[in-house]
Amino acid sequence: MIELAVLGLLKEGSLHGYELKKRLRDVTGTRSAVSFGSLYPALNRLERDGAVAAVAGERSAVVPDTPMTGSFTGEAAAFRASRRAAARGPRNKKVYGITPAGEARLAQLIADPADDERSFPVKVAFCRFTDPATRVGLLERRRAALVERLGEAHSTIRARGDRLDRYRRSLLEHHTETTERDIAWLDRLLDGERSLPEGGEGIAAPDTTASPAPLAPPAAAAAAAPAFPTHLPASTAGTDTAFPANGGSR
Repeated sequence: MIELAVLGLLKEGSLHGYELKKRLRDVTGTRSAVSFGSLYPALNRLERDGAVAAVAGERSAVVPDTPMTGSFTGEAAAFRASRRAAARGPRNKKVYGITPAGEARLAQLIADPADDERSFPVKVAFCRFTDPATRVGLLERRRAALVERLGEAHSTIRARGDRLDRYRRSLLEHHTETTERDIAWLDRLLDGERSLPEGGEGIAAPDTTASPAPLAPPAAAAAAAPAFPTHLPASTAGTDTAFPANGGSR
């Protein structure tokens, strides 16, 4: 996940390690904060693999000409120091930039079908750097996983609802409501993606000029939500316990 986030941020622009760490927090969230102990080893691996490279910062310090000391060893050491300084930004910080190999690696990581709870939001954050088919595939895989999760939660509540106390039942209902909202969000993203002109890049931005619509009551919101499977498997048919599609209490 850290490799994906680092490459995505460097695709947006060259950064030194400290600034990169600050921006990683915006991408991964506070619950998945990346420490310097994880960041710099990852940068070293990416640099060793040719995915990132040290670049000259826009505000790099002026490097003096290599002094001619008459000593081969001294002149060689001064030349190496000047090469290192040329790739450092303000306050002598090393500035990293993505390479063509790194861009190819970024596209590969976003297209990787092995999505999980941590990598999916990072992939979405940088999916504008890949092709429309990859973006749609990413969103559709996530939607399918959530629909399956929602069906399992409904089955659990129907099978065990009478044996759950109000707190455990409320937690399960909260999880199903959250999953339903995530599915509705994915549906909106997919609609926007499919409405882009052929060859269009990125997810269509929402219209922020219109006034926000008033919040609908729970029943109306459930009726207006995009269609997705909420019925229970046939194996649970015949039970007396019914669970509403919106995850509410009986």
